[in-house]
Amino acid sequence: MATKHLQIDIVSDVMCPWCIVGYRRLEQALSQFDDLDVTVQWHPFELNPSMGPEGQHLGEHIAEKYGSTPEQSAQNRQRLTQMGADLGFTFNFSDSSRIYNTLLAHQLLYWAADSGKQTELKLALFKSYFTEQNNPDNIEVLVDAATSVGLDANEAREVLTDKRYEKAVKQEEQLWISRGIQAVPAIVFNQQYLVSGAQEPATIAELITKLTTTAA
Repeated sequence: MATKHLQIDIVSDVMCPWCIVGYRRLEQALSQFDDLDVTVQWHPFELNPSMGPEGQHLGEHIAEKYGSTPEQSAQNRQRLTQMGADLGFTFNFSDSSRIYNTLLAHQLLYWAADSGKQTELKLALFKSYFTEQNNPDNIEVLVDAATSVGLDANEAREVLTDKRYEKAVKQEEQLWISRGIQAVPAIVFNQQYLVSGAQEPATIAELITKLTTTAA
């Protein structure tokens, strides 16, 4: 059977717990296909573009942004923690968890694409933030994530310090917003079919089947 190619573009933010849930579900869906050549590219989206360098307490942020009560917020975190565990990912939310700006993280991801390490770095950043509770707006935290996937520490630090990709990242963010992306994760298959949110593996697999059958 001939190998079929599938282009997957994922618009997401390191701050978004549903983005790692959505990616793990995508992985489960893709595991059902053994004749696919898959290319994944990550694209930037900032949930909190105006967030200051000190960040904000998670519970306080959720209450302000969504109007959630502390009880609702705790229930949501518990639900996500269980969901992550079922998918092999560890969420370590705590009373001191904070929300941060991710513009620097997106610049590092933009750079990592040239080395073919973008997905590895994205997963390392999810782990660094959600599992290890690190600040992804901190250059040394980002450099550590880069080196953990085999990227050069000095070059990573230079990229983050001179911000050579900041303009490109902001332009790409605006491009996706102009295409109607207002929430993440947003997963686009073959530059045509959009799947919004962290859909179940069966739903994604059904779409992939349709796409690959049509392409055959």
